[in-house]
Amino acid sequence: MEGFMKLFVRAFAGLLLAGGISASASAQTKWDMPTPYPDGNFHTKNVIQFAADVDKATGGSLKIQVHSAGSLIKHPEIKRAVRQGTAPIGEILESLVANEAPVYGLDSVPFLATGYDASKKLYAAQKPFLEKQLASEGLVLLYSVPWPPQGIYAKRTITKIEDLKGVKFRTYNPMIGRIAALAGAIPTQIEVPDLPTAFATGRVDVMITSASTGVDTKAQDYLTDYIDAEGWLPRNIVFVNKAAFDKLSAAEQKAVTEAAKAAEERGWKASIEEKKIKTDALKAAGIKVSEPTPELKAGLQKIGATIAAEWEKSAGEDGAAMLAAYRK
Repeated sequence: MEGFMKLFVRAFAGLLLAGGISASASAQTKWDMPTPYPDGNFHTKNVIQFAADVDKATGGSLKIQVHSAGSLIKHPEIKRAVRQGTAPIGEILESLVANEAPVYGLDSVPFLATGYDASKKLYAAQKPFLEKQLASEGLVLLYSVPWPPQGIYAKRTITKIEDLKGVKFRTYNPMIGRIAALAGAIPTQIEVPDLPTAFATGRVDVMITSASTGVDTKAQDYLTDYIDAEGWLPRNIVFVNKAAFDKLSAAEQKAVTEAAKAAEERGWKASIEEKKIKTDALKAAGIKVSEPTPELKAGLQKIGATIAAEWEKSAGEDGAAMLAAYRK
């Protein structure tokens, strides 16, 4: 009897072990997802909904934990972390890595695609090349969503490009600096937290940024005018490590791609709504909001054409193909 009991206990333990192995094999896959922006940002809200959609579609077999506001990995390091597999999935501002390949900077070529319809057309022309570049780095594009368009803030009315000559023009990347130089302005590096003081003390007179940033920094306290020039719509991209994606089941891969498609559609709509809400908020705060005059628009487009030509030269045959597809 004692021998029988020992055999029974061993057999039962074996069943438990086998069950444990089986449970382990079918255990949840958990992905940590670093993102750069706080929870209240519309991009982050969209990512959180994307993660929830994946969870629901997979019955909980794939869970994506969103780490917002650079809390897990700082913005400049996110793409490299996903490429190396430190994090399986992430979100960045596409133009942040434009120095790595010209394709990443196309969305931020100024005054090339103004407005949401043009931006969507530009994205369609760029997407195959963007996917190709990401694939060469072991990454898979999931979706891309634009920020609201960039407009011109000033302490006075700007009606033509000549009005920018000699003014101190706030810059935060080389592209903005190039715009300032072509307009005859004086490029001045100012970070967002320093904007109120910089404008109040005369260190800077003009800036290009979105209505969202104007509201966030209380532009009405130090500026008078906002020209809704819709200069360009910089986009965020969400991408996944291909090796991590390939480890998913076919059903999980389908859930991720379908959730990504929904996130892209939802995100574009949210961006349009964000623009309206924040532009209305500028008006309510006392900022004079206006459209660019024909003279100013023509001057901005001339600058955009120059920078687009410079970008095309740096991007080679692929750049020419993207611009040709967009302009068709």
